[in-house]
Amino acid sequence: MDALLISTGIVALAEMGDKTQLLALVLALRFRKPWPIVMGILVATLANHALAGAVGAWVTTVLGPDVLRWVLGASFIAMAVWMLIPDKIDDEETGKPPRLGVFGTTVVAFFLAEMGDKTQVATIMLAAQYSSTVMVVAGTTLGMMLANAPVVWLGERMTRLVPLRVVHLVSAAIFMGLGLWALLGQS
Repeated sequence: MDALLISTGIVALAEMGDKTQLLALVLALRFRKPWPIVMGILVATLANHALAGAVGAWVTTVLGPDVLRWVLGASFIAMAVWMLIPDKIDDEETGKPPRLGVFGTTVVAFFLAEMGDKTQVATIMLAAQYSSTVMVVAGTTLGMMLANAPVVWLGERMTRLVPLRVVHLVSAAIFMGLGLWALLGQS
């Protein structure tokens, strides 16, 4: 249960102000069809995070426990620093309807935007840390949905409610704590 709850919380916080959350806002404002967008986010996130979870589980078979502890600790600390760097997304308005439809466009855009993203890297690290890859992927997917679905439905109003700098600082502190715990807390 720890894997699910921690994964959900970390990704929900890490996603605040992230480029994929900005992408959700852009898609919502452009297409104004929340259900296909939310379902596209879900499908893309499940696929992307399942891949990331598999990589994280594989890493545990390749690296010994001591090396893994140092890699995880350093990775979490790097994520803390990365959280302090704000994301941007270029908004290309072409005026043409999407070739793949709203759902297909969302799946492709989210899957690609999530490649190498903070939340994908966090999923890899969490899957390496916890023995239940399924719970990690479920948690990271739930965290993505908790962060992105409200943006789709509430649009621009949502971005004015949450001071993103504070969320980034809290997220960075959590990642730093996890990194230090991984480095110092396990012998």
